[in-house]
Order: sequence, then C-alpha cells, then structure tokens
Amino acid sequence: MSADQKTVAAGRERTGIRRVFFIRKNTDNALILAVLLLVAFGLMMVYTTSYYTAQLKIGDSSYYLTRQALISGGALAFMVFLSLFNYQWLCKFGTWPVYIASVVLMALVDFTSLGIEFNGRKRWFGIGGHSIFQPTELVKLALIMVVALLLTNLKYKIDKLGGVLLVLGVTGVPIFFVFLNNLSSSIILVAIVLVLMTIASEHKKKYLAVLLAFLAVVAVAYFLGDWLVDIGLLKRYQLERIDVWKDPEAYSLEGGWQVMQGLYAIGSGGFFGKGLGNSVQKLGFVPEAQNDMVFSILVEELGIFGAICLIALFGFLIYRILVIASNAPDRLGFFLCAGVAVHISLQVVLNIAVVTNMIPNTGVTLPFISYGGSSVLFLMSEFGLVLSVARQSVGISRKKRSLLRSLFGSGRRPETAGQREAGQAKNRYEQASKADNT
Repeated sequence: MSADQKTVAAGRERTGIRRVFFIRKNTDNALILAVLLLVAFGLMMVYTTSYYTAQLKIGDSSYYLTRQALISGGALAFMVFLSLFNYQWLCKFGTWPVYIASVVLMALVDFTSLGIEFNGRKRWFGIGGHSIFQPTELVKLALIMVVALLLTNLKYKIDKLGGVLLVLGVTGVPIFFVFLNNLSSSIILVAIVLVLMTIASEHKKKYLAVLLAFLAVVAVAYFLGDWLVDIGLLKRYQLERIDVWKDPEAYSLEGGWQVMQGLYAIGSGGFFGKGLGNSVQKLGFVPEAQNDMVFSILVEELGIFGAICLIALFGFLIYRILVIASNAPDRLGFFLCAGVAVHISLQVVLNIAVVTNMIPNTGVTLPFISYGGSSVLFLMSEFGLVLSVARQSVGISRKKRSLLRSLFGSGRRPETAGQREAGQAKNRYEQASKADNT
C-alpha cells in the first residue's frame, strides 16, 4: 500500500471514530462551572431544608443529602461521559429509542399497577410498590431530542402543513400521556415544542400567534375551573390548586397552608436573610420544604440577596447555553441547545412564580436546587448533549457566529480535519494514477 493510500485509510479511520466520539478538546468551562455551582448550591439547600424533617421521621438528618449527593455525583459523571460522544451520532441512533421508551413508560404509569400514586398524583414508575423515577423527566429529554431532529430534517418544510402535522403528531403522543396525570409538565412540554417551532419557522408571526393563543387559553382556564372539571379536562385536585391560588386563607386545608407559610418565609427573610440554617418555617411549617418550596426557605435564610444571586446564576447558565447554540456547527446542535435553554428557563420561572403565589401551584421543581433524583439525572443528560455540541464548536469563547446563520444555515455537518486530509490524499492518489495510465 502506497503512502497516499495509507493516509486515505488513516483519515477514514479517524473520521469513523469522530462519528461516535469527538476527540476535540473544546469545552465550555464557564458552563461546567455554572452547573457545578448550582449542584453544590442545591446540595446545600437540600440539607438545610431537610435535616429537621429527616431527623424527625427517619432518624438520620443527612438522609436526603446523602441520597441527593450520590445521585448528583453519578449524574455528573454521566454528563461528562455523554459529552464525549458525537451528539449527531447520539441523535441519529438514540433519539427514537429514547422517545419510544418514554412513551411506553408513561403508558405503564398511566394504565397499569406499575404507576405509583403519591399525594393523590400518579406520576412515579415503580416495581413492587417502590417508586424508581418519574418518566415525565425522560419525556422532556426525549421531546427536546426528537423535535431538534425533526426540525433539522424538515428545514423549510416546517412551514408547510405536512411538516407541522408531523411534529405535532409525534410530540402529541407523549404529551397526552403526561397530561393525564401532570398538567403542569404537559404545559411545559407544549411550550418547548411551540417555541422551537417558532424559532425554526420563517413565518414566525403565525407561530407567535399560536403560542400567545396557547398562553391565553391557559390563563383563561384558571377562571373556568368548574366547567373544565365537568367536561373532564381538569381533575378535582387541580381545581383545588386554582382555588388555593385565589384565596389561600380560605382553602388552607386544601393546600393554602403551604402557600401562606412559604410567603411568611419569604417575607421574614429581609434583604440578607436570617442566616444559613436559621429558618423557622422549615421546622414543620412548610411541608416538604426540600421539594417545590425550597426557594421560600432559600429567601428566608439568604434573603433577597441570595435569591438574586441564584437567579443571576441561572441567567448565566442559560446565556452560556445560548452562546453554544449560536456557535453550533449545524441546525441539530442549535435546536438541542435551544430546547435545553427553553426547558430550564420555563422551570425556573414557573417554580419561582408558584412559590410567590403569582400562579397556582404546579408541582414544578427548581432545577438543581429541589430534591429529586429523576430531575437531576435527566437534566445532566441534557447538559451532556449541550457539552457535546460545545466540543464540536470551534472557539466558542472567541468566535461569535451569527444566531441567524446557525438557525437558517443548511445544516450540513462541517468537514473535519480527518476528512480534509483524507480527501486531499485521495485527490493526489487519483492524479498520480491518471499520470501513470497516460
């Protein structure tokens, strides 16, 4: 074998490896630092909000902290492992298996005894009565991947009826299963799909009108609760949440107690708070303070200043995701990052809005801060994909590609160094062969 033939073979081998593993060492250290800070902050808040309840009910004050730390450590390792893979290869071969698994698991939760009911809500998948995880979190990851893949392949066809129906049909199945027992998460999923479709479309005004109409329907639904229960679109406990939101004092037994105690915690915190660990409301007044209401205890102990710092950290995290999106090498990478950014943004806004009683209780957790293994694991999976996109983006911190170029580009995968080297060697080999024949 000649030298040029060996170069061609070596280039093809490197190209094949890069299709699965991308070896380039580009990483967004700022994004990784933001994730680590949020994880550390979350572990701190899980412990300070749960040690009293854990000691009282379980006899181990660090019970929740230990579980969350173990899951967070494993999830971080999985994030790093996932980032080593080429996201294009992952989406090509992993999107549909993840999608099918999410649909099957949601169906099992909704319609079989494998669905575990907790606090009147059937959201957990479990075996033998022991809950394992919430498939809704897997659905969020699956929808981000499948919508990104569909929008990449459809390109301009997203503005045609066939393309719209395809996206809505594929995403509608898991969203329907989620809607049966988790209205708030189904609203988040619909919003993710609509926002990504709006970004992908060249006729954004039409999609913006649909998105605004969807938000208007959600807003009006709060005032039509009884009628929606009668026709089966809302369940009784969901209507109770609306009543609690309207007048938490009058409906204290139905959940208003938690809302009022959370507001007392926020109001007593002041600007700098009472100090870490000095919350009074977590001592049995705010039920399950380590879950959805963790933000109220955060404000009580760290004050408005601590809340501003946390919100700023989330803002920086989303900013870094958008920077990676704008520098993504193709449309697929862009839509993956955009989907993750939309997901994180929605959950942060909704959780804080619930804690401050701006909207009815939705049961949405605060990413990285609330206690919950399912949420952390699949959030880290999403960030593994984002970091994989970052690894294939050239000079993220220096090169600022146009967002419009990333969005409306051809979506063609950039030529790698191995492909260029192999192509050049192939051309030289073919020219040499022609010269020999002549």
